[in-house]
Amino acid sequence: MDASSGTALSVEALAQRLAHTDVVVLGEYHGHQAAHLLQSQIQAALYHQRPLQVLTMEQFNLDSQTAVDAYMDGATGETEFIEDSNAWHNYRASYRPLVEFARHHGLPVTAANAPAAIVRCVGRTGPGYLSKLPIEDRAQLPDSPFMDTPAYREKFNAAISSSHGATDDAMTERMNNTYQAQLLRDNTMASRILSAREAHPGAQIIHTTGTFHSEEHLGTVALLEQRAPDVSVAVVSPVVWPTDTNKMPLQENRNKGDFLYFIQPLPQEFLDEDRKHKAMSTRFRHSAENTCQGDSP
Repeated sequence: MDASSGTALSVEALAQRLAHTDVVVLGEYHGHQAAHLLQSQIQAALYHQRPLQVLTMEQFNLDSQTAVDAYMDGATGETEFIEDSNAWHNYRASYRPLVEFARHHGLPVTAANAPAAIVRCVGRTGPGYLSKLPIEDRAQLPDSPFMDTPAYREKFNAAISSSHGATDDAMTERMNNTYQAQLLRDNTMASRILSAREAHPGAQIIHTTGTFHSEEHLGTVALLEQRAPDVSVAVVSPVVWPTDTNKMPLQENRNKGDFLYFIQPLPQEFLDEDRKHKAMSTRFRHSAENTCQGDSP
């Protein structure tokens, strides 16, 4: 749907609208198969409008670009690719169609996100962590890696406040470091998108990312527009629309993107709070065990 006019659009009509846009950002709720299905449909429709296309993805970190290229060149099999690139656990169900479409049409795929270990350590110790990196690791990251926009900080603070409530000084510092890690991701993705445009002149960039990085033209999108104001960008964003709601929630979501698509909410994962806590602890235990340069033994 066109967010400004409320006009419903087919995938083909949307592709026609976007045919001359430099960067098309396809927002998603991670793991929502309706979002991933639509992403693949839009990718194919845009290709038919403009075959010179590059897929850039939040879902792969830039230090896995060699593994991505090896798979795209036919040097490795899919399982090898998944292992070598540290692909997300839901790769086969969610992102395989996007990558396979690009592979079968000989289109480049860019691993756009910042290295996970560096992001984690910035979140743990602060932005000064980058000064501890070897020169070659720091050189992979963008200039001004913590470039910011006030509206994004406000959105982040609102999200944190709603989930954590009142904070003390220690929590404030931790949340600030978390925000700097978020900025590192966004600045890296913006930089990688621009590098892909430079490497493939005239190509349309299709970028897949979670909604927090793209909604309201904030996050990656705002930083992309700051870094390259002449580049045209369109954001396609999901909106959850429960089937028991009679009225389509357009007005209150109009600012989320240039185009919106409406999807049903996913089933609730847990009803048992104890089981939910145990599952969350298991998911994040590995990250907590990893150390950063300069950590005390």
